[in-house]
Amino acid sequence: MSDEGGVSRIVTTFLLNTCRLPPWPSRHDVPAAVICGILATKHPVTNKEVEYIPLITGSVAEFYIEPMLSHVGDIDVMFHVNTLLAIPRGHPPPTQLPAEFHKYVKVYEIIDSHLPGYVYLELRYFLTQRTDNGKYDYTEYSGRLSLSKVFYRHHANIHGPAVTYHYNEKSKRLRLSVDVVCCVRCLTWPPQAADWPTRHRNYGWPDSPTLDRVVSNGCDVVHVAHRLCRQHEVMGKCQWRLSFSRAEIALINSWMPVQQIAYHILRVYVKTERLTESVDNSEPAIMSNYHIKTLMLWACDLKPRSWWTENLNLVRICAELLNTLSVWLSDARCPHYFINNCNLLDTSFSDAAVTSKLMSIDETYLSTWLINNYIGRCAQLCPSYISRLFDDISASMKLHKAISEIVHWRLRNSLYELWKTVENAELTIAGNVSLHSITVHSCVYWMKELTKIDKVFCVYFSTVVMLYIARKICLSMNGFSDDLIDILSTVLLPNFRPYCDVLYSVLSRCKTELNTSHGCVTAEVCG
Repeated sequence: MSDEGGVSRIVTTFLLNTCRLPPWPSRHDVPAAVICGILATKHPVTNKEVEYIPLITGSVAEFYIEPMLSHVGDIDVMFHVNTLLAIPRGHPPPTQLPAEFHKYVKVYEIIDSHLPGYVYLELRYFLTQRTDNGKYDYTEYSGRLSLSKVFYRHHANIHGPAVTYHYNEKSKRLRLSVDVVCCVRCLTWPPQAADWPTRHRNYGWPDSPTLDRVVSNGCDVVHVAHRLCRQHEVMGKCQWRLSFSRAEIALINSWMPVQQIAYHILRVYVKTERLTESVDNSEPAIMSNYHIKTLMLWACDLKPRSWWTENLNLVRICAELLNTLSVWLSDARCPHYFINNCNLLDTSFSDAAVTSKLMSIDETYLSTWLINNYIGRCAQLCPSYISRLFDDISASMKLHKAISEIVHWRLRNSLYELWKTVENAELTIAGNVSLHSITVHSCVYWMKELTKIDKVFCVYFSTVVMLYIARKICLSMNGFSDDLIDILSTVLLPNFRPYCDVLYSVLSRCKTELNTSHGCVTAEVCG
């Protein structure tokens, strides 16, 4: 194919047409919401009053595009505990907290370590919520107690700050691992990143509303020590890392589609070329997806909008970004996007071959690579009469025809994808409601996450839960229980009150009778 510029344009057109906005919903959205609902039912073994507050992170939360090749390797969920809070050192204890927090809260100060981005947590205050106005009073803790305990089961598969579980492992519909990360919530933007909101920006990204939203969300602290400290008796147990996952989700969701597609392509390239793996798994990999994310955040910040949109060529954009990555590797310098003096590359590791390979990437090479390793894989998802077209793409016209057939099939298949996605979502919701305990707290999180996808899934979930509760009542010899009535009256029915006034009144009568007699609800009341 002599017209290499034409080839890169064909590849760009293919990526723009197939990495489209997802069918409604994305096929990973509902499973991720279900994981949040399940996690919200869990408690530490030692305290049943403590609740976990989940948050979907990672690829499911960051991407709003839906490429033909999946951009989701696993489901990432963070959770914080509603009895723990972190504050920057020297900050006064809060007098008000979000409703998700417990009436008793331990407050830990964030203490800097000798490594930028890594900190310690020392207990400083005990908060107690007042009953008259909901505000918190505090008492100081006079000793020094570092937080080192995390709330994981001992038999879980732990890597870094995450614990990996397998979700629907036997199901053909979805076979994804789930990475769960325990964190301590910090409601304040950390002083370690104090310069980030006011950093000079030539091109207006992120804009002021996004900046305000990011800063107002604060950060989290995850339990993982720096690689050089993990074997240390104290630091290995007590060192934590500042996490900006909430900020990254908000920023990446503000990207243009072309920026999200570039991020996706870079991730596919480094994974396919095994650049995020060590040669023999005996040493840490030189880089990870987080380095690619950091590369993209800096590129969106430092490059004008015209660099991304004028004479749009995704192959050129990705080639230039990979060249920038090679410079970072050569200098052993990957600047943290939020923390000024933090280097994300370990200076003790280097790989001249990888650096040279990334530096040599140009538009011609990357066009060919994408045809062979990306578009060719997409063709295998299509019927055989389309995939066979890739047996001969020696000329630009043949390549264009093959790619056009994939794009047309993708568009024609969109309604079927939508049906399968919704069907799987319904099965996932119904199956997990019957398998896992349902509580008021977990219902709130099911409904919160499902509403983000679309309100109809919240309605469907509520209907399934009502049927589940009705079955439990029919099978029970003791009639209504407090927990079941609380779920119906405080969580489900208020969302459908215009349609359920009669049932709402009956349930209120049921609960009144239950509180006064502690006996079975009579058939007359339930009738």
